[in-house]
Amino acid sequence: MPRGELKVSPEIPRAVVEGLELLRSRLGVPIGFPGDVLAEAENLQKDPPSFPRHADRTAVELVTVDPASSKDLDQAVRIERSGSGYRVHYAIVDVAAWVGPGSALEAEARRRGETLYAPGAKVPLYPDSFSEEIGSLLADGRPRPAVLWTHDLDADGVPTGVGVERALVRSHAKLSYEEVQADVNAGRAHPSVALLPVVGELRQRLEAERGGVSLNLPGQEIVAGNGTWLTRFRSPLPVERHNAQISLLTGMAAAELMVGAAVGILRTLPAAAPEAVDRLRISAGVLGVDWPVAQSYPDFVRGLEPGEPAELAVLARCTSLFRGAGYRSFDGSLPGDDLGHSALAARYSHVTAPLRRLVDRFASEICVSIGQGEPVPGWVRENLTRLPGLMAASNRRARAWEHAVVDLAEALVLQTRVGEVFDAVLIDVNPRSGMGTFQIADPAVEAKLPAEGREPGRAVRVRLDEVDLSEGRTVFSHAV
Repeated sequence: MPRGELKVSPEIPRAVVEGLELLRSRLGVPIGFPGDVLAEAENLQKDPPSFPRHADRTAVELVTVDPASSKDLDQAVRIERSGSGYRVHYAIVDVAAWVGPGSALEAEARRRGETLYAPGAKVPLYPDSFSEEIGSLLADGRPRPAVLWTHDLDADGVPTGVGVERALVRSHAKLSYEEVQADVNAGRAHPSVALLPVVGELRQRLEAERGGVSLNLPGQEIVAGNGTWLTRFRSPLPVERHNAQISLLTGMAAAELMVGAAVGILRTLPAAAPEAVDRLRISAGVLGVDWPVAQSYPDFVRGLEPGEPAELAVLARCTSLFRGAGYRSFDGSLPGDDLGHSALAARYSHVTAPLRRLVDRFASEICVSIGQGEPVPGWVRENLTRLPGLMAASNRRARAWEHAVVDLAEALVLQTRVGEVFDAVLIDVNPRSGMGTFQIADPAVEAKLPAEGREPGRAVRVRLDEVDLSEGRTVFSHAV
């Protein structure tokens, strides 16, 4: 395959372009698509399939809810009253209706595994002409093939029935998280998502009751604009958490279908070892964060506030209990070990992001086959044993890419501030190396340097000594 050019906004400094190119080479990230892949995508645009197996559900008023800049729109939703409960329509792009087994598009998606993200430098799973145009659930009036889930919930948000079918759907509006949140706050939400906060809260309550855990860590965002990158910390909006609950509802329903049919692939996470929870309890005590003896780990975590330095440090340490996530496939009989996802306290499968993740195409096809009483296609079953390894490799590369891109962004933000001293909070210490992670609020970056016996949760001052933009490297020291 010829070496492709990395897509970077012309506003981004050349040193960052070079840094991204070095990163691409080091991680083996494929940039650009081979000619046969682009030709297949172009042919789909010119001559789309007819989708004869898909029922007409274009009358369901679905809408998409995503970041404002997103174009690869995998899901569309509508929530309505159903007696004393609720009916949730959730349409997922039917990638398998477009991308056939043995095609060049499939082979390239298998090589990539998942979309990698960076401002101005996204590395997509499929060509943009597919994932951001004909395959995306755009609100352009054009029907698209989808796997349509219909969840019936009672008044408490508990599922009472689920259906899944192949359907032609139409997105009636492209909404952003910010505008949905503003409309909800103002009491003028779009009818399709007016009940999203209600159902989202019910599902969050059920998550808490079953012992699920969602870390309330602020996310670090990189924003491109005005010739540079900016970094910032932000917590998700309530509507983002509510929207995530609809995806989780679907992933859990998918897992139960697969387990019931003894064929499928689940996303798994082993339970944290008791000694790891004990260490976290000791750390909380050292930091002065109260953890009553009778309070469970999930309840304790849900009550932590990231705005409090000591509690943020405890949250950062909680990430160590989320290690070991992977994929388990099965066909004909269930594995003897646990198939659960401990953070969700449920079984769960990835089915809601097929434009961005390889495994979802296979899992969705299994679910719609089961839901329609049809045999699972041979091309799906033939790949089940390979998928966990493929996704594990792609997950590792995605994490490495994401961390390195953040390092580049932080170096760019700090390049003119060498010699300055910043206020920071020590949020974590590696017990083996003694290296500390220090969070600086302004600008929103993290510094790595020896903790030197300091305890997490303590305010400190650090000096920026060096910035290497091409390598995405910053060097800090403790200020006196």
